[in-house]
Amino acid sequence: MKHKVAPSLLAADFTRLAEEIQFINDSEADWLHLDVMDGRFVPNITFGMLMVDAARKICNKPLDVHLMIEEPEKYISDFRKAGADIITVHIEACPHLHRTLQQIRETGAQAGVALNPHTPVSALEDVIEDLDLVCVMSVNPGFGGQKFIYNTLPKLRRLKDLVTVRNAQVLIEVDGGVGLQNAEKILQAGADVLVAGSSVYKAEDPADAVARLKDIGGEWQRFA
Repeated sequence: MKHKVAPSLLAADFTRLAEEIQFINDSEADWLHLDVMDGRFVPNITFGMLMVDAARKICNKPLDVHLMIEEPEKYISDFRKAGADIITVHIEACPHLHRTLQQIRETGAQAGVALNPHTPVSALEDVIEDLDLVCVMSVNPGFGGQKFIYNTLPKLRRLKDLVTVRNAQVLIEVDGGVGLQNAEKILQAGADVLVAGSSVYKAEDPADAVARLKDIGGEWQRFA
């Protein structure tokens, strides 16, 4: 299976937002990734349902909505109504994770769980079959433009082993510090989806950056 690339709107030029979202339609990008931050779970505030709704009106590709918020269960229905195709919650913010995943799926959205850098893969053992996506944070969440944490690579391999052993139909996504300098290692470690913010939107030619990220690993991936 060819890997997916999901540019993160957090790195876009917000003075040209419609163009930055339209770019997703015109490029080889697979999804648009939207980071929702509440200033409580993470030390930053970004945007909410109105931004997702605006993106949905322009973007004709799946919206990958990453909720970096406390009590996400209160807002899942609203984000789905706004246009989210994939809703990812943080395991660290969900004391009743299984119930929250059921809630996401009941809306018709795909259900994802994100793991902070310190959270072990073993925390997913009891819910792995209930997931469509696992988002492995390769930076501490809250701000764009951070450097990739290389201990993420062995973590990805452990997660890939869990998915394989359990025969789970789960995509593995990596979010944070992803670019051409490390994408091949990330894919070889087991990732299926690359979230790319600054490495796409801050590139001299964003469409070319997406194309180059999509082109990585073509030969070995076909036989993986």
